[in-house]
Amino acid sequence: MDPYINPFTPGAGITPPELAGRQEVLEKARTSFRRAVAGKNARHMLLLGLRGTGKTALLNAIERIGCEEELLVTRFEASEDKTFVEMLTVDIRKVLRSLSTIGVARDLATQGLGVLKSFASTVTKLSAFGASIEVNPVLGEADSGYLEKDLPDIFAAVGRAAAAAGKGWVLLIDEVQYLAAADLSALIGALHRMNQIQTPVVCVSAGLPQVAKLAGDAKSYAERLFACTEIGALDRVDARQAILRPIEDEGASIDAAALDAIVDGAHGYPFYLQAWGSEVWDQAAGPSIDLNDALNARHRTREMLDNGFFRVRTDRLTPAEMTFVTAMADLGDGPYPIAEVAAKLGKSLGSLGPTRAGAINKGMIYSSGHGVLDFTVPLFADHLRRCVASTREN
Repeated sequence: MDPYINPFTPGAGITPPELAGRQEVLEKARTSFRRAVAGKNARHMLLLGLRGTGKTALLNAIERIGCEEELLVTRFEASEDKTFVEMLTVDIRKVLRSLSTIGVARDLATQGLGVLKSFASTVTKLSAFGASIEVNPVLGEADSGYLEKDLPDIFAAVGRAAAAAGKGWVLLIDEVQYLAAADLSALIGALHRMNQIQTPVVCVSAGLPQVAKLAGDAKSYAERLFACTEIGALDRVDARQAILRPIEDEGASIDAAALDAIVDGAHGYPFYLQAWGSEVWDQAAGPSIDLNDALNARHRTREMLDNGFFRVRTDRLTPAEMTFVTAMADLGDGPYPIAEVAAKLGKSLGSLGPTRAGAINKGMIYSSGHGVLDFTVPLFADHLRRCVASTREN
């Protein structure tokens, strides 16, 4: 069929044409935003899930809701390279400058810029940035040099200016698992304080499943502060809709057997559904997609995932880490007791600590329970077993 109108979007964080099965999450976000602006308590949100489940696409949709509600939206992706403070400070300056153009909020926004300048003066990497803020620092606020104490002052300054303008501030953070422990603790503490003083500040974060534990370890009240939502595989009805609706919207069709083959093969995971849908669209003669088309596209889809989506992750692993995760896959499908992985490798649990930590830090595996590991990428064990089988054949 015509590749120029292929409706499927198997890219990183790209919102699919049919965001099936996520309406409840989107409505929760809209409710939180409206409650915050109305001066009522609004719960922050944590979207937790494996790779390829559509967390970033959901953040995109939530960002659009924030814009529709005419809120101020800050968004960034936590990084292993840039510090949380650097990214956040630059974005907060943009928010305050925007608020300073609104008459009723001008004085409070200017005061907020002064608080931000005070904060920047205490951070070595931000000294030049702070000097570029053309207002006087507000002494005694956000200038202790301790992020845990200073971040609430900054958030409160933004919140006061936003409230004066009749708006709210939405903070969206992707890949939140990459925040340093101290940064995550400071963020949670600041958000907790905003709830206590009821400023219109709402945070929606997305990350891998281990973030729930990281947040709980950082602050004991984190589970009460956040509405944690598991973003997993779509159920069968929603998975079918994710494939069927885009095809029909383009005036094409797909028979029931072909649709079932794609839904079953993708196991309901949004990225895999998009990848398979894109391949079958390009390969089918059309205007109707049949079972043969779906099965013929399966090999190309798997090849694409093996050489792209999966490979970019294995390429980051050291030989020891690759041996470790391959041993996990050899045990079947997870979750995997660490003791069984150690036995498979013929090593002691203690000796595997650094290797396990390396694979966790690279976002390849996570602790899914006490003494238990699993992959952060759905169907990754299948990929590793295919790689081993291919190596043996060659």
